[in-house]
Amino acid sequence: MSRDLLAGIDLGTSATRSALYDAEGGLVACSSVEVPIRTLGPGVVEQDLDDFYRSAACAVTRSIRESDAEPERIRAVAFCSQMAGIGTIGEDFAPLARFDSWLDTRCAEQIARIDRDFGARLTRLTGCAPTCDHAPKMLWWKEREPEIYGRIAKFVVPTCYVAGRLGGLSAGEAFIDHTFLHFTGLGDAEAGRWSDELVALAGIDARKLPRIVEPWSVVGEARGRGASEFGLKPGTLIAAGCGDTAACALGAGIVRPGMLFDTAGTASVLAGSTGRFVADERHRTLLTMRSVVPSVWLPLAYVAGGGLALRWARDTFFAGPGDYERMVEAALSVPPGAEGLFFSPHLGGRSCPSAPQMRGAWTGFSWRHTLAHFARSLLESVAFEYASYLRVLEELSPESRFEEVRVSGGGAKSGGWNQIKADVLGLPYRALRGGELGTWGAALVAGKAAGLFPDLAEEAFARAGVSEEAASPTPGSREIYGPLLDRYLGLQNSLAGAFRDLATEGEERH
Repeated sequence: MSRDLLAGIDLGTSATRSALYDAEGGLVACSSVEVPIRTLGPGVVEQDLDDFYRSAACAVTRSIRESDAEPERIRAVAFCSQMAGIGTIGEDFAPLARFDSWLDTRCAEQIARIDRDFGARLTRLTGCAPTCDHAPKMLWWKEREPEIYGRIAKFVVPTCYVAGRLGGLSAGEAFIDHTFLHFTGLGDAEAGRWSDELVALAGIDARKLPRIVEPWSVVGEARGRGASEFGLKPGTLIAAGCGDTAACALGAGIVRPGMLFDTAGTASVLAGSTGRFVADERHRTLLTMRSVVPSVWLPLAYVAGGGLALRWARDTFFAGPGDYERMVEAALSVPPGAEGLFFSPHLGGRSCPSAPQMRGAWTGFSWRHTLAHFARSLLESVAFEYASYLRVLEELSPESRFEEVRVSGGGAKSGGWNQIKADVLGLPYRALRGGELGTWGAALVAGKAAGLFPDLAEEAFARAGVSEEAASPTPGSREIYGPLLDRYLGLQNSLAGAFRDLATEGEERH
């Protein structure tokens, strides 16, 4: 067995996870460290780039210590991170302000303006309709904090900041990898470069944008204080890494056209895989992301904070930690459709399609509804969202044949929720063994950078741990859920209009 080790670090929204793997894909050690999230008001969510760095250093050091691994055995490290948030650094590579989290929706005004002025063109080039991502956040800083904007050397994502600190990079060496391009609002995703046209239309200073690299590009080596804080041997290779959803898809073996992947985590993400780039210009629901693997694309959509909505319901109505199972058990005690009760899961604003002003809501409840009905409607709401995404995906990629869904994340552990999703989508659900897809995907990228995995796609596909058991659709469930899905989508359209009108009225009063 090879003595080589690889480190994959997942810079998550609420926690950073580090894992060491041997060159055969065996998990040697893993560690998790919480990351603070500062919710300062409705739609106001801040984080700190230095929290990502400190938590990563702590998690990697702990993984090495607890496994008694020899640092010199670690050939390379790679990071993955949340994707739609953006940070700022000055010429000294130090943060200039808070990290603008993907959960922060203060840039709603900028999103609306971008959509009005060049939304169609942006959707065509980036593969992602205007939403709460980099370009509107950059504009928010330019317009609301011009003094800070003027001092920004580069806009950076967490993977760049942590890797840059570890490797002692200069601001001029800041980077972003190609899996983030759809979320920049400024990239030509198909060409793999910044779009001069979109940069000019947005009015962003192109000098503040980092260079674009491949995920496996070696961006530096662990050195000096960074190497010491991470417990790494100086000279350890640092790969550019990728976005967390891209890393999870790679770790799940989603590397060939015709596969579906559900990330049931903080955000509820459904991604497909196709062999060609296609922009969802009609519905503007799907975001088409570049896979880590060349020539593979990942059209996806997500409920921002879908997992957080589940946690909120657990803590608010089911007494807190440990009661997910009780909540799901209660949900399964009532019939499909929760007897006319529907839930809108967009507690932090809808992302796909973008409607930042939209919030959560229950509709259709009466005296007959119990807590179990409310629980079922919440679980079904995410499944309904997924079914609407799948409809659009099948329309855009009629040549694709999707036969099953691979699921990961905390929600993958719930057989009951997997069953509801299988019934609504009409497809079997298969859980992935192990909960370290993000770190494993990052480690695969590190292995590619170190020359250990020449064929990254084949390595990922062969080592994906897919459970033999599946939640298969209940006979007749599609006939039940088809009309319910249509009703759900109609209610969502009505709610989007109602919240939009309320937001407009509020602006007029002020």
